[in-house]
Order: sequence, then C-alpha cells, then structure tokens
Amino acid sequence: MDVEKIFPDSCSIEAILRNGQSLRLRPIRPDDKKRLKDLFYRQSPRTRYLRFQYAKEHITDEELKHFTEVTPPDRYAFVATIGEGPGERIVAVSRWDSISDGKKAEVAFAVEDNIQLKGIGTLLLEELARVAVSYNIFVFEASVLAENTRMLEVFEESGFKLRKNLDSGVYRITIDLKDQEEYAKRQAYREHVARRAGVLTLLKPRRVAVVGASRNPESVGGALLRNLLKDGFSGAVFPVNPNAESVAGVLAYPTVLDVPGDLDMAVIAVPAEKVLEVVDQCAKKEVMGMVIVTAGFKESGPDGAVLEKRLKEKILSYGIRVIGPNCLGILNNSPNTRLNATFSPVTPAHGNLSIGSQSGALGLALLDHAKSINLGIASFVSFGNRIDISNNDLLEYWEDDEDTGVVALYMESFGNPRKFGRIARRVSHKKPIIAVKAGRSRVGARAATSHTGALAASDIAVDALFRESGVIRVTTIEEMFDAAEVLASQPLPGGPGVAILTNAGGPGVLAADACESLGLTVPQLSPETQKRLREFLPKAAAVANPVDMIATAPAESFKRSLSIILEDDSVDSVIVIYIPPLVTRPEDVAQALKEAVSDYRWGKPVIPCFMMSKSVMLDLRKKSNIRSFLFPENAVQALSIAYNYSRFRDEEEGAVIKSPVDSETVRKKFLGAGKTEKGWVMPEEAMGLFKEYGIRVAETSIAFSAEEAVKAATGLAFPLVMKVRSTKIIHKSDIGGIVVGIKDTEEVRKAFDEITGRVKAAGRSDEMQGVVLQPMTGGGHEMIIGMSVDPLFGPLVMIGSGGVNVELIRDIAFSIHPLTDVAPERMLKQLKTLPLLKGWRGKPPADIEALKGVLLKFSAIIEDFPEIEQMEINPLIVLSEGRGAVAVDARVYLKGS
Repeated sequence: MDVEKIFPDSCSIEAILRNGQSLRLRPIRPDDKKRLKDLFYRQSPRTRYLRFQYAKEHITDEELKHFTEVTPPDRYAFVATIGEGPGERIVAVSRWDSISDGKKAEVAFAVEDNIQLKGIGTLLLEELARVAVSYNIFVFEASVLAENTRMLEVFEESGFKLRKNLDSGVYRITIDLKDQEEYAKRQAYREHVARRAGVLTLLKPRRVAVVGASRNPESVGGALLRNLLKDGFSGAVFPVNPNAESVAGVLAYPTVLDVPGDLDMAVIAVPAEKVLEVVDQCAKKEVMGMVIVTAGFKESGPDGAVLEKRLKEKILSYGIRVIGPNCLGILNNSPNTRLNATFSPVTPAHGNLSIGSQSGALGLALLDHAKSINLGIASFVSFGNRIDISNNDLLEYWEDDEDTGVVALYMESFGNPRKFGRIARRVSHKKPIIAVKAGRSRVGARAATSHTGALAASDIAVDALFRESGVIRVTTIEEMFDAAEVLASQPLPGGPGVAILTNAGGPGVLAADACESLGLTVPQLSPETQKRLREFLPKAAAVANPVDMIATAPAESFKRSLSIILEDDSVDSVIVIYIPPLVTRPEDVAQALKEAVSDYRWGKPVIPCFMMSKSVMLDLRKKSNIRSFLFPENAVQALSIAYNYSRFRDEEEGAVIKSPVDSETVRKKFLGAGKTEKGWVMPEEAMGLFKEYGIRVAETSIAFSAEEAVKAATGLAFPLVMKVRSTKIIHKSDIGGIVVGIKDTEEVRKAFDEITGRVKAAGRSDEMQGVVLQPMTGGGHEMIIGMSVDPLFGPLVMIGSGGVNVELIRDIAFSIHPLTDVAPERMLKQLKTLPLLKGWRGKPPADIEALKGVLLKFSAIIEDFPEIEQMEINPLIVLSEGRGAVAVDARVYLKGS
C-alpha cells in the first residue's frame, strides 16, 4: 500500500501538549500492527473497557489489520508516537469510519494511561477534524459511556457545536464540524497555553547542564558555563565534560546521564557530529528542553542538511523542545532567574525589551548595542535554524510575560507565516512588536536563504502580513532600537499633534519638516499657551510652534516651557531639542526635563534630542537615565512609529464574514465536479462565478461566428465591446483582441472579422474559441482586484488602479487572505489614487462602499474554492456613489487535480 499517495499529509506533525512537551502525530500505517498491539496490552483493563465499552482482553490479527489498513475517506486513523525507528511507540490513536452518505463519520479514541490528562485526546480530535473537512466530512458521531468523563470533556471543551443524547448509560454525541468559530478560538487558546509552557521550560529552568563545558574560557562551551555562573543563575548548573573533573571550579560529569537528579534543560556546545548522541542521552535523562548552539547543520551545506533532518526527527520523536541549532543561546534577565545561557561577552541591564534573533552573530551585536545605550533587556533568544522553537512560540510566551513590555525581532525567514500573523495580531494589541525582516532585495533574500537554509518570503507578502498584524516593520537595526527606546519608556501618543521645543531654530525646522513627511502635525499652540510662554521667554523667542527659546535659554526655561506646552490640548507629544551652548549644561537640562515630566500626569510622550557628541550623550544617559536622540529626524521617526502603533491599537480587529452561498452547487455549475484541469476557465464561467457571489457583472454573450455575434448583439444594449474568447490568450489587448464602441450590427460583423484577422496574424488562431460581447459600461473608475497564491503565505489579495496600464502605474495594495470586514478600508488607504475615488476637483465621489463589498465577496470566493490559484477582475468599473461597481472582465486559473 502506497501510504504517501493515500495520505497526502502523511508526514509527521508536531503537536504541543499542555505541559509544553512536543509529540509526533501521523496517519496510521499498515506496519503499525505490532505497535498498536503493544499499545492495547499496555493499557489498563479500565481504559480498554472505556474504549470498547466491554471487558476486552485480547485483540486479534483481523482487528489489527482492520485498524491499520485504512483508506480515506471510508476509514482513517491518526496515531501519536514517541521514539524513533525500531523503538517508536504508539501512545494514542484516533480514528473515523465513514457512515451514512459519506458526509458523516463515527470516531473513537484510545490514549495510553500514563499520558492522559495532557491534552493529547484534544489534539487528535483536532487533526481528525482537519482531515475530515478536507474529505467533505462535516459531522462526527461518537458513543461514549457516561462514566468516561475524560472523553466527554474532550468533546465538550473542543469548541465544536455538539448534541448529546443519553440512552442506557451511553451518550450518543453528534459534532458539527462546519461551524468552527468557537472551536478556532479555543484551539488558539489551547495552543497558546501549550507553546508558552514549552518556552517557559527553557527560559525558567531550575537545573541546567552545559554539555561541552570547557576549561578554556574563550571557547563557546567555556563562555556559556562562565556566563551562567557569573550572572548569578538562580538554579543549579552542571558542567558536562568527559575529560575534566571540574570546570571553572564546579564539579563536572562525563555525560548528562551521570548528573545526579533531574535536569530541566541542557545547553549543548559539542561538535555537530556528536550532537545526536547527546540528544539520545538527554532523552534517556528525560530532559525537557535543549539549547543547541552548535553550528554545522543545514546552513553549512547538503551534509549538514541531512544531519539537521536527523536531528529534527529525533527531537520530535522524543518530545524535547529545542532552540537552535546554530544559535547564540538564550538570556532571561529577570532578577528571579538571571539565566545567561549565551556565549556573549556582555550582559545588558534588566529592562522590558525582549529580543528574538534568527542570526547568532547579529544577536551578539544586538546585546552589545543594548548595553552601550543602557537599554534594559527582559529576555533574549537566538533561535538560529529554528528546527523547533520559533518566533511563534516566543510570541506566545512574551504575550503573558510580565517582564516584557516591547518585543523586537530580527528575522530572515518564516516557519508558518499565517500562524505568525494570527498570533502577532493578538499580541500586538497588548504589546508592540518591532521587526527587521532581512531579505528585502533579491540578493538579500538569496543570502538569507543560504544563511539559515530556509525559503525566503516575498517581500510584498511580508509587508502585508506585518501591516495587518500590527507588527512595526523597520529597515535597520538602528531604527529598531530607536523605536524600542520610545515604546519601552514613553506613553503612546494620543494623536498626531507634535510640539517642538528647542534652543536652536534650524533643528526645529528640520523636526517640523520630518513631522509633516511622516504623517504627524505641528499645530500652532493656543493663544493662552503662547501668552504664558511670552511671560518669561526673550522677545526674540518664537512661541507659535516650533518654540525656539534661542541659544541663551537656561535649564529653567526648558522646564517651564515644557510644563506649559504639555497642558495645551492641541499637543499630543513633545520633541525637545537641545544644542549645548557654553551657558547651559546638558546635565541641568536633562534634570529640568525629568522634573517637568514627573510633574505632568496625563501621559504625553516627551522625546529629548541632545545634539552633541555621541560619547557625551551616552555618558549623559548613564548619569541622568534620560533617553535622548542625537538627531531630530531620528526622534521624529521613532515618534511616528509610536503614533502609528497607537492608531493600530485603537482600530477594530474586524471579523471574517462568512458567505451564505452554497459553494458546492456553484462549483458544479462553473468549475466542474470532481477533478479539474489546470489552466484558465472560460471568461463567461469566471463571470458567472462572480455573479453567484453577488458581484455585479456586465451582461455577457458568446458567439462563434459573425452571424452568431450579430444575433447575440440584438439582445444587448449598444454600444458594445467585443473580446476574443480564449483560455490561452490572457492579455487580449496585446494582440488587438478587443474592439470597443460598436454601434450597430454592421459594426459587429466588422469587429468579428477584425479580431479573427488579428488573432490569425499573431499565429494564435487555434487558441481562439469565439468572442465575448458585452454592453459598454460608461464612466466610473477602473480598478483591479486580484489574487495569487504565495508558496509560504497562501492567497494574497490585491486591489489597485486598473485597466491595461496596471503594471506601469503600480498603484496597488496587498492583504493576506482571508479579509476581515475592516481590511478593505485599510487597503484603500494605501492607494495614491484614493483621493480620486473620494471625488477630486469637483468630480463626484465613487461608490467606495460597493468597492469594499466586492473585495469581501472576492475573499469569500477564495475561501470557498481552494482549487483556484489565480483570480482577477480587471477592470472593475466603480460607478458614482450609490450606483455600485461592475466587473467587465474576469479571469480564474485552476490548480488542477
């Protein structure tokens, strides 16, 4: 039996239990008979009774064959396993047997006694449901003994809608798999708890072994051990070195198996060829987590990739959570933990910024820079090749971490970008996430791919993902730290209004220009505020905004001016620019600003900018604990990031609107039942599909001769447009395949002959399959709505200025599917041509609400038809307000099956 052909998703799936331990799930195989038999006899008589509902003491070969040789959709089974190769054990199994008309299935579960109450039954139900829906099975049924409270709880807490009927001590349960709204919420929460627990094991261990601890303090293993010791780790540390009795004055052990007592975590710094052996030892020791700093895996070439694959399979089989390989290590700066399991030569102060870095070398630079600018770190994780713990796991942990106020990420690739988006969107409404995503250019993407061995993502898709999930994307490490400083130490701006207070006019002008270019405003201060400033500032001072106190302003003027400006209702933020004259010391100005801010209680950010030598500024930071910028443009950029993030926090999250359309009926009508051929569908089929979903389309007729064209034209309103009909000729205008402004039947004949002749001249007559006729849609704005599938991100939805020049103008915006009800508004705001839609220079506004509606219906089609690989409406004519929008040309490309 070819399992790979029967089960398209027969590869192992990593699942996370409630305690953070990972587990391997996979479809059952015919060679699982002995493993399943062993599971049966390891189970207690009580567990077997609850599963089979009678005292079953034996399992026959015929039953084992029935249970393991399955063919979906009739029968299907998932198993959970630990171990690998000959030592692989099945610890749980779930299955369905199709009943009725194939739209329902009977389900059953069995979990080994010692692994119950960890969430494995729920995970198996989730996987069964996921696969069942792909086979158009939308109802599960189950018979559960009333005394089997654990299984009843699995069903009741799943989030699926269910019905229960009790008869003679047995519950008959019916589960609706179609309505997944509540299930999705609960599944996300269950995953949050589980993934957080996995990271918690690594960042808050009690007993840590350093495997490869070296007597040489300059080696990686030596630096790791000494950092743990010198930074005051609150737990116990055990060096592992077979060639030393002690390391750094601490008793050493030959292997982790020789370490007395339990171990929570092992930090591995041995050569790559020895890592697998150490992993086996850690598994035998029942170590829950590992940090593998060793390099020489996928990033080093084909041999390393093979080694990494074996490593990944091994840790998945053992259920150990792993950071790395090829990483710098991890740091938890909490005073209650003080875990420095890195080989970094510096340790930053404790603060509220947590950093995740895919690059170990860059991680070193990040920690060093944080220390140099006195920016406190809550935790740091270098995840390297990311064979297990990824950004998604870290975000799940940092979301609830009280020490973390701001998250910063350096990323070169994504693991599961769609899941990242869902998690990041939730976290971003609580804490800001700043990200540097490398690989924006083709060269950078190629370098990032070779660096970590991961597939680079489309930068357009990355931008869309970050924008929708509230992730603050910056392009440089300097911008990341600038934004982090403001977000970590300042309240969020309540609006765009910025007051600029300075003792030098030129920098104030630069700041004002930067504000306007970045979406902030510099409002004129109120007459009352200006009057109060005039009472003590020199006559030469400017008080409208920017407020230029002139160079002789003493520290007291900074304090009084700032206090007054903060009380102005038009001011949401203040940038204070100081250039050191001989008469005023920077220390005094810093103290004045601190006093003014401490006296004001209404939470407006105050961003200092001390334009002096960097070394003096950094020294001032350490002495006064005031965080200042060197140049006003940097300060404004960081402030604009904070303001935009504040706007995101205030926006509605939105919801995905479900379509009421019967997609199966539509599929059979326009796309065909069963298997589909790869390629473009006919234009009238594409138009018919859109029409079924409530998108208004131009009336369309088809003809295969001049006579048929004339006949078809009599049922349409002149003037007409005629287009070549083909599944091969995509850009019709390129070969003259469109004739517009057809006024009568005589011109219809002429147009047919013209198109036929032009197609023939282009050598594509065999690709022409008649013509399409439509009434011309006059007026309105030409827009384009499209979709293509990104290999990592899935469907991307596009909107922009349409027509034949769309590639030239490129006024487009992208969003990740599915669209929420607020996504169209966000997409439209990105278009430069939005003012035209709103009404430009006396022209009537377009029907923007109708355009938004088309976008949401377009997204619904994408959701209901996963077999569509590309889809486009171009142009979509958006008429004046209240008149709607009309699709006049459409294309749909099927993946084929």
